[in-house]
Amino acid sequence: MTDDRIRAAFEKARKNGRIALVPYVTVGFPELGMTTEIVRAIVDAGADVVELGVPFSDPLGDGPTIQASGHRALENGVTPETCIEAVKDIRAHGIDVPVVFMGYYNNVIARGLDKYCADVKDAGVDGLIVADLPTAEAGPLQHAADRVGLAIIPLLALTSTDESIERSCVRARGFVYCISVLGVTGARAVMSGRVEGLAEKIRKYTDLPLAIGFGISTADHVADVARYADGAVVGSALINSLASGDPAGAATRAGDYIRSLTPGTPRKVVAN
Repeated sequence: MTDDRIRAAFEKARKNGRIALVPYVTVGFPELGMTTEIVRAIVDAGADVVELGVPFSDPLGDGPTIQASGHRALENGVTPETCIEAVKDIRAHGIDVPVVFMGYYNNVIARGLDKYCADVKDAGVDGLIVADLPTAEAGPLQHAADRVGLAIIPLLALTSTDESIERSCVRARGFVYCISVLGVTGARAVMSGRVEGLAEKIRKYTDLPLAIGFGISTADHVADVARYADGAVVGSALINSLASGDPAGAATRAGDYIRSLTPGTPRKVVAN
């Protein structure tokens, strides 16, 4: 497996006494051609792993903020090919952090499983999160990803059974994404206390890093996650920062926002 860049990023954060920050950016939002500049800004501000959202017309797992960003990106002309080219440009500019595509299975199927995995891996993508693909049905994609050394990162929820957690962890690579709420993405004022129990349950089945997402928007949220997890994923609040003013200043606002989260990243305990 060649998910080394992802594992190394989490390990570097751990050695530095903190958890990893994993921001989500929709490719082509707020404007086409801005993705590399935004990624550079958030990496300089402390991002350890970057999730790039591949816009899709029917994003079932996304809340209003990310749905709106995807819709805007589609209006801007973003396609899966645009997303692949964006990663190539990110790598051409010397940005070496792990990049994970977050999207939906239709875009993968439309290109063909083997071709999609080979193309995104060649561009510089390290892993895939496919929001609408249950682990029980992920075998064909997993095989295609394994052939090129691409990590498939599972999404596990508060409702996940022990059986589904175990099945997901057997083939997981990179890290495990723990969904902190029941519902879709979106910034929230309070984090669910139940996600800590989910993290404890998942650790029975894997030694991969655990990242918590859906609802994280403040340094206090990150600090709460730092008690029991290895990473914090932030999406809607970052997208809000990109959308909150003139597009020309989007990258600066994104960097400032990620920088505001870093006081919450020191590890409170060392996770088992």
